[in-house]
This record gives sequence, C-alpha cells and structure tokens, in this order.
Amino acid sequence: MADPIPSAPPADRPSALDRFADFTAALGGRRPAVFLDYDGTLTPIVDRPDLAILDPATRAAVARLAELCPVAVVSGRDLDDVRRLMDLDGLVYAGSHGFDIRGPSLRTRIGLEYVPALDSAHAALNRRLGDVDGALVERKRFAIAIHTRRVAADAKPRVAEAVRAVAGEHPDLRVTGGKEIHELRPNLPWDKGRAVLALLDALELSGDGVLPLYLGDDETDEDAFRALADRGPGRGAGVRVMETPAPTAAAWRLHDPAEVRLFLERLAAHLDGTGAGA
Repeated sequence: MADPIPSAPPADRPSALDRFADFTAALGGRRPAVFLDYDGTLTPIVDRPDLAILDPATRAAVARLAELCPVAVVSGRDLDDVRRLMDLDGLVYAGSHGFDIRGPSLRTRIGLEYVPALDSAHAALNRRLGDVDGALVERKRFAIAIHTRRVAADAKPRVAEAVRAVAGEHPDLRVTGGKEIHELRPNLPWDKGRAVLALLDALELSGDGVLPLYLGDDETDEDAFRALADRGPGRGAGVRVMETPAPTAAAWRLHDPAEVRLFLERLAAHLDGTGAGA
C-alpha cells in the first residue's frame, strides 16, 4: 500500500497541487473520502463570519467531487449555517466542530445537556465584552465563538481574560482557540478528529479501500490531521491550508482557498478519468 505521507521537514509540507502526481500515486487506487473545513479552507478568512461567502466555482468543484466520492464538510459553524452557505444537498455536514452531524440517513448530536451552561456563559460574555469595540460574541448551538479580528491589539488581552474568567465560572465548558477567535465548548472529549473517525465508521468508510483526506487551515483542524495520522501509515492524510510553512500534523499543504478549489477540480478530474493527474 502506498504511503501518503512524504518526507518533509517538520515545519513544511509538499504542495498537494504542485506534486499532484505524487498525491494521486499515494491513493494507490483507493477511493478518497474527502472532509472539508469551511472558513479559511473553502473561503478566505474575513472580518465577520457572515461575509464568508462561497465562490460559485468552489461550490461547483465540491459538487462535482461529491458525485465521485464521499464528501463531508466539518466546520466550527452551526450546522444549519454551514449547510446554508454551502447550498449543496447530498453532503454530510458536521457543525460545531462535529457536535452536530447530519447527512442522508444520518443524524447525531453530542452534548445537548450542555446547552444551559452555554446559555449562561453567553450572557456573561455579553456583559463583560459589551463595551469592547470590535469584539463579536457569536452564539452557536453547541459553542460560543468570540471573534477578535476587529479588536484593537491593546484590548485583545482583556477579551482573553474575560473568556478565561467565564470559563472558570462554568466548569462544564472548556476554552479552545484558533485564528483571532476564542471558543467555549462542552467539556467533552470530542473534536473534529473524533467526529471524522466517527463518520468513517458510520458511513462504512473505515476499510482498506478508502483513503480519508482532511483539508483545513486552523488549530481546530489539527485534531483531524492527528486523528488520521494516528490511524497509521497509508490510512489517512491531512492537507493544511497555509500561506507560510508551520508545524502541522498534516502530510501536505495548499497555499489558500484558491488552490483548494484547483486541487478539488483536479482530484475530480483524476477520479472520473478526464484529467492527466499530473
């Protein structure tokens, strides 16, 4: 079986687009199962979550690929929000970092009993951060996201302290983070990586004839990269979307969402036999 993890320095990875022939060779004739993050992967990072609109060409690339192999979108956004933005039927959607999953004949929710704690924490954060210019407290069903991209640099420590304080008042919740974002989530051993592994089992994609691929750009996506890497050589691969090299558990990289679209188009062409695969 081909090993999809090439040799590379710890802080760098080969481009899955520039070395597409090597990437497809690593498939070894297996069918990919593709898991996609949304923000920063399919769309560029923007100042406000509501401005992250999917480019029609990217939507078309995802739709074409979904006709050829299993495709799931695994996002920190609420499930209904990411489904609305993708506007594609037939996909599997995992919202709130995998706490809320829906697909054809599939429905799973993790952590419903933590909703009251999230309600209380949401109210506390609004009280503490209401006068911080640019701070955006976004309530999701299974998480609270505190966006700091529009917060002045000298005010960002105050936001971080407020999040820690509220988390301390709510032991049922835990703090996670990412690019210009703090999050409070249910204090459960559940994340994007565990959600991907659960989906592989639920969708009967855990066998040797399938190679799971996960594309993501943020710290929360590292959970999925590690989960696939931990399955063992040749049993899964991550693709980190990053403009500059950085430590990652992913095996490959792409530069930005534009390269993600091109990669998805080339993968679909490879699968349906219309592309050269090089």
